[in-house]
Amino acid sequence: MQEVKLIQSGRETVFALSKEIDSGNADEFYEVVSAAYAANPCNLVFDCAELEFIDSTTLGTFVKILKKAKQDGFTLRIINIQPRLKKLFVICALDKIMEIEP
Repeated sequence: MQEVKLIQSGRETVFALSKEIDSGNADEFYEVVSAAYAANPCNLVFDCAELEFIDSTTLGTFVKILKKAKQDGFTLRIINIQPRLKKLFVICALDKIMEIEP
């Protein structure tokens, strides 16, 4: 999936997200992240500098990923997110359960 690129794996796994992640490709997004996480369970970081669009399905996918990570004692962090996309997380109060950095 070109919208999700694994850029670092080790003490934390970092994904670079780009373009659009929505209901049309959210399942594929989840599969890519889940496979990397299964191979190396650790803290997850999503670099959203190039991410242009998400929808409610994507928000739900982030929650599903977060639940699995928390269950295993790990964290999920979102970095470099555009203010208009961060607003979606804030409206849904997801900024209260996951770390979101500007």
